[in-house]
Amino acid sequence: MALSLVGRTAIVTGAGSGINLAFASSLLSRKCNVVFADLALRPEAKEIVAKHSSFSRASAKAVFQKTDVRQWQNLVEMFKVAEQTFGGADIVCPGAGVYEPLWSNFWYPPGEPPSTDSSQHSRYAELDINLVHPIRTTQLAISHFLNPSDTSKRPPASPTNPRSIIHVSSIAGQTTPLVAPIYNATKHAINGFVRSLAPLDKELGIRVTAVAPGVIKTPLWTEAPEKIKLITEKDEWVTPEFVAEQMVNLLEREEIEVQAPSASTPGKSSTKMVKVEGGFILEVGRRLRQVEAFNDTGPSREGNTVTGLGIADREIFERLRQGGWGRGG
Repeated sequence: MALSLVGRTAIVTGAGSGINLAFASSLLSRKCNVVFADLALRPEAKEIVAKHSSFSRASAKAVFQKTDVRQWQNLVEMFKVAEQTFGGADIVCPGAGVYEPLWSNFWYPPGEPPSTDSSQHSRYAELDINLVHPIRTTQLAISHFLNPSDTSKRPPASPTNPRSIIHVSSIAGQTTPLVAPIYNATKHAINGFVRSLAPLDKELGIRVTAVAPGVIKTPLWTEAPEKIKLITEKDEWVTPEFVAEQMVNLLEREEIEVQAPSASTPGKSSTKMVKVEGGFILEVGRRLRQVEAFNDTGPSREGNTVTGLGIADREIFERLRQGGWGRGG
């Protein structure tokens, strides 16, 4: 069931920058309060939180909660902040993520610089951030929605009192570029995780959905020299604001318009209206497309291409051929 956002409260992890900042800002513009849960805020995020630091009839309120999503107790705390400040949360977006950073990267094994993953700690930070944190946050959200505290201003979730959890997947949940094996694995897992929770929508009123963005102009790309060099003039950026708009649509609407193969002209596409419900995954490039569980056609090209990936592939093979790879830990 769709949500009206006015007067609601959302928890958004990773809201300090990128897609999640754009989403948080879009929610605030619709008079939905937001808990910005992140390690830190970029200057533009600080400005937005400061602008919405107090309640008024004209706008919603934003609060910043310092959150390391790898620490489960930090995740618990952000729900407590939502409870204490707003009487609870209606929307949860465990959006914080990283894109195969050098400090937690399959091609730089634990114990080998620049990786900061320790071979003694049995953890990949990227997995903890991109997969474990969304799973644990979803558990906490479901519990929060079904078991409001005595001081909560909200009834338990139900089909007539809906709540929403929206994940940030990626087209890497369908594609498998060599440059980002761990990232690919996490996004494939998120897609399966979201689909497995589809029945919660009809039975409990908790809609779990995801967006699967293409190549988005955020600091994950623009501030990573090893990644930005892979983008050429042939590639098209998609803005975080456009992704945020689609995330809001997954909350507010019962149906959305997406691209679909033309029934009358092979190789061509048209548009159709599709129902938004639990388990729904929306690809967001220059066009919108529903990601199907079976017989999916794969990502469209516009806004989803990185034509310089061959550069990264050659660098990886050169590193592997030098000898000693993976022996440093």
